[in-house]
Amino acid sequence: MSGHPDLREALNVLGQELQACSYDPLTGYFRDGCCNTDEQDRGLHVVCAVMTNEFLEYSRAQGNDLITPRPQWRFKGLQAGNRWCLCALRWKEALGAGVAPKVVLQSTHIKALEVVDLQDLMAHAHTSTRT
Repeated sequence: MSGHPDLREALNVLGQELQACSYDPLTGYFRDGCCNTDEQDRGLHVVCAVMTNEFLEYSRAQGNDLITPRPQWRFKGLQAGNRWCLCALRWKEALGAGVAPKVVLQSTHIKALEVVDLQDLMAHAHTSTRT
């Protein structure tokens, strides 16, 4: 047993079973493709977002460079179109700055609602089902 929450028990913001966010690139706090979380995840990496160049540049300007590859962490860097489990607070900050990326509601953990409003997430809903 891996010790992290069982995906089958996790819910998304729609109250349904949490779906995978991305396997390529491999995302998630647990690097299992899902925006699952537990009490150790201080960043609350629960918002499955579709990256845009605008958001990636914004994030880098905030001190979180998601573009540059980091081979020592097996991270090849993100580009526009990639799905990634974002910290809920970072997504909310980006919303306020007008650069919030689209969100895959089915893959966004219900814990995101502790930080962001469902209406804001729904207004930025992405409709494709690719993982």
